Amino acid sequence: MELEGPRRVSPNDLAAAFAAALGNPVRANVVPRETWEELFRSQGMHNPEPRMRMLDGFNSGWIEFEGGVIERRKGDTPLEKVVNKLISSTTRQQLAGV
Repeated sequence: MELEGPRRVSPNDLAAAFAAALGNPVRANVVPRETWEELFRSQGMHNPEPRMRMLDGFNSGWIEFEGGVIERRKGDTPLEKVVNKLISSTTRQQLAGV
């Protein structure tokens, strides 16, 4: 099953939504592929190759979930509402130094 919101979002869309919710700049940074293996191993992954191949597939457009999906569900909750719900008022106060 494929789950999706009312529209597709990019890493930059996510950064913008978090920036708006937090009231602070947020930037999406590219993680160079040549650093993935070391990064994933530092996060406790013993065999990062399958994950790296999956990410290569997404990044190249080879993996696309639109074709052959048995069931697709699209929600109607916008990204900004989800992010605002994730960022509680307590988190906002902590970031503001209150």
